[in-house]
Amino acid sequence: MLTTIAIILIILWLLGVVTSNTMNGFIHILIVIAVIVLLIRVIRGQRIL
Repeated sequence: MLTTIAIILIILWLLGVVTSNTMNGFIHILIVIAVIVLLIRVIRGQRIL
């Protein structure tokens, strides 16, 4: 479930970058959280998808 949320956040971040509407940096905070979650899963050796 965390992976799904991380993927959705990455997609939303990319849309924000493309449209230049980043909601005052809020989406960038979300992408940092998503990347941290993915890194923790990789370090623990869990499947990403």
